[in-house]
Amino acid sequence: MAVFVAVLPGCALVGGGSPELDTFGLTAPDPQTRLSTRRQILLPEPSAIKALDGQNIVVMTSPTMVTYLDGAQWSDRLPLLVQARLLQSFEMAGIAGVGTPGEGLAIDYQLITDIRAFEIRASGPETAFVEISVRLLNDRNGQVVRQASFDAEVAVAGSGPDAYASTLNLAFEDVASRIVNWALGLI
Repeated sequence: MAVFVAVLPGCALVGGGSPELDTFGLTAPDPQTRLSTRRQILLPEPSAIKALDGQNIVVMTSPTMVTYLDGAQWSDRLPLLVQARLLQSFEMAGIAGVGTPGEGLAIDYQLITDIRAFEIRASGPETAFVEISVRLLNDRNGQVVRQASFDAEVAVAGSGPDAYASTLNLAFEDVASRIVNWALGLI
């Protein structure tokens, strides 16, 4: 009788199960603009394509090839992380009336966001690229006040999950700070 044993690197865990993943979050940038206003802003969950709507950290190995960073993940679904950190940035800017759907705010504006890119680009020199499209909607009349797209590209210094996640965070902080300052300039 022959016995076959398969050994998979990184999978030899006591009691079975899957290997632990390094888990990363995002930080909320402190915006330059401060505004004391009674206006209230609603931040719905950002939209994103399926590849970005999860906990996987995206690595683009070519302009059309989506892969995920092995052994690493976001601490929550990416759209929820982006929503939470944008909300924190608005709070740091002095907007007390900022919230998410279901919180009972009598809102003046909605900030509609779409995560278009949140990735490591690995087909050349490695960079983190983040792009978020935004629309500021006057909730009283349903009209879009203005729309814009913000992006940032930051060179990756180092290698591995820590370097990739921290570089993506730097690109996100740049984009988020510009989004908050832009929106505050319009309300």
